Amino acid sequence: MTFIITQSCCNDASCVDVCPVDCIHPAPDDPGFATAEMLYIHPDECIDCGACVPACPVGAVHADNELPEHLSDYAAINADYFTWVGDIPFPAAPPPAGPKVQEQTAPLRVAVVGSGPSGWFVAEELTGTRRADVEVTVLDRLATPHGLVRHGVAPDHLGTRDATTMFDGFARQRRTNLRLNVDVGSDVTHDEVLDHHHAVVYATGAAEGKALGIPGEDLPGSYSAAEFVSWYNGRSDHIDLNPSLDDERAVIIGNGNVALDMARLLLASPDVLHTDSDMATHALEALAESAIREVVVVGRRGPEHAAFTTPELLALVNNPDIDVIVDPAELSSLADLDGGDRTPATYAANQKALLLQRATASPTGADKRLVLRFGLTPQEVTGDDRVRGMTLVGSGGAETIDAGLVLRATGYRSTAVDGVPFDVQAGRFAHDGGRVIDPDSGAPVTGTYTTGWAKRGSTGVIGTNRTDAVETAAALLDDYVEGRLPDPRGDAESFDGLLAERQVTVIDLAGWKRLDDHERGEGKAAGRPRVKVSDREDQIRIGAGR
Repeated sequence: MTFIITQSCCNDASCVDVCPVDCIHPAPDDPGFATAEMLYIHPDECIDCGACVPACPVGAVHADNELPEHLSDYAAINADYFTWVGDIPFPAAPPPAGPKVQEQTAPLRVAVVGSGPSGWFVAEELTGTRRADVEVTVLDRLATPHGLVRHGVAPDHLGTRDATTMFDGFARQRRTNLRLNVDVGSDVTHDEVLDHHHAVVYATGAAEGKALGIPGEDLPGSYSAAEFVSWYNGRSDHIDLNPSLDDERAVIIGNGNVALDMARLLLASPDVLHTDSDMATHALEALAESAIREVVVVGRRGPEHAAFTTPELLALVNNPDIDVIVDPAELSSLADLDGGDRTPATYAANQKALLLQRATASPTGADKRLVLRFGLTPQEVTGDDRVRGMTLVGSGGAETIDAGLVLRATGYRSTAVDGVPFDVQAGRFAHDGGRVIDPDSGAPVTGTYTTGWAKRGSTGVIGTNRTDAVETAAALLDDYVEGRLPDPRGDAESFDGLLAERQVTVIDLAGWKRLDDHERGEGKAAGRPRVKVSDREDQIRIGAGR
């Protein structure tokens, strides 16, 4: 027997840390780790110890003799990876001496703004260091934690959502405080937070969708992925979106994983969404009445540049309720990837090419269709009072596709915070290795750091944030032990006092546990994994125990 990594892999490498024989790759020290779409277990080197199973935060590891039928392709996907990349170099020896350690009389106090994966990973790095005694306060402007794991991950990817249990477990550490419903920039300023902490780390993610800059994209029925995903995931500030679902066809611009998530959910059976997802109730009810039967996903470039991952495409190709349609003529640019550079990235490209070619087979006659188009540039969203179609331009000229819904999955931008330098063009904080910098002088801003999507832009998966966190935490600790971080004037008690004085209703860890238990209880009663509370006032009321 051997173990196999499957679809919900989040790349956080927890499994690598516990493997006694180094059979899981690419490891963080391997070439290509940062760009790999998932991790793989070597079938000939696995010793069947099972250590990786409980270590995986998203339940992605299965024994080969217990592999569910819908995940059966992953046995070959894991094995073929090692045939593709060849021998894995032996890990380099660690450096002989550790970094400098700070002698302390009081803890290093750090505020982490943002409670998504990037925030928790950097909090874990900081509180787990031996270089200093560190106390972290995690702040979030929303009344619920976990960022894009709660509000961005597809609601039917319940395994991936299980990462929240890992973060909740970490939050129970004594040196980590959770303060939800606190808006840095509104309830308190950046300078006020820094007055009570040695340092502030911005892990605020990227919550704004990027615009296409074409006529008609502001028409009713045209939305960014940030808006639409937040709507069906019950993010409190997007529950009133009321998207148009009364036409038989929708068009999605962009072909990354978010695009395929939206397409799959638009085409999913309401019964499946009810039992196998934690989709917000208002979205579940709207999609149950949806008229959409076809979703066209459009990529600007050829199929060899498709941004979706193999697991996302495989789940759709294997779905008997959806026909995946690809025009063979649009696959002509696929290169022969059987030779040349054998890297994790080229392996993923090869797997996607094989799946796309498989999808050109005759349709099965399913009731719903996903059409993948390539090499088309959006020119205009058509319609007068609302969306009526999408005009696209390719090598064969312009074509207009009739549709009542247009979604743009073309990337996300971070939001600036007053008093903190921000790179407007890149849509993220200006930084150097995690240290926020003054864009004019290039000098680091004392005590101010960033990590995750707010640092690198909207790329990568959950586990990618761990690599970012390591770099940012190291920079912060270096600055602390070298005496570059002044002692704060206030302490934890005075910071909480400031919030109370401003009449901010703070939701702490106990309050989040109260809301979490409420949602799970409502879910159990309804035969669902969870019934989300989406209204902000209700979240605060339940979390505060009112």
